Amino acid sequence: MFGKRLTTGGLAALLIGALSACGGGGGDNAGTRSASDPGRSSTSTAQQAQPTPDTVTGLRDSVRHLAKRTAKGTRPHTVTKCTSATEKVRHTSGSGSGSKKKTRTWYTTETHRKCAKVRRGTETYTRIVRRERWCVSLDDVGGNTAKDDVWYQVTRAAYDEARTADEHARVEFTPTGTGC
Repeated sequence: MFGKRLTTGGLAALLIGALSACGGGGGDNAGTRSASDPGRSSTSTAQQAQPTPDTVTGLRDSVRHLAKRTAKGTRPHTVTKCTSATEKVRHTSGSGSGSKKKTRTWYTTETHRKCAKVRRGTETYTRIVRRERWCVSLDDVGGNTAKDDVWYQVTRAAYDEARTADEHARVEFTPTGTGC
């Protein structure tokens, strides 16, 4: 019993030591910062608006709108077909006990429906061949002059904003996809 307590106590001490070496519990460690380190104050990093990693910046090159393309298609048309069926059901009822026990038996006919989907001709429907897309091409993506003519799929609002911007104006947006 003393060995189990010693092992448990040793594991707890080891765990506490490991957690305190790793920083102890998160937070911003504001209590451990010194006054001589002004570059690491908690207010300077929180108030600066930094772009998210999925935001793209560059010079507007061209824009492209690809309309939705549809086509007519045919598929089997199914209908529900039901058939009525009858079944003879046996019923029994007992009364009494011992040598005076009587069993009464009678039959009834119950009707039930059996339904299934069956093919009955074809039907015409409209299928989408290509979704509607709005695309913007950028030069100098992320400030890299080697990245030119990169196409991004964008939302309708970002497309309208880029379309009205001047040629080679700096634009920033969050793409919904790459390529066009």
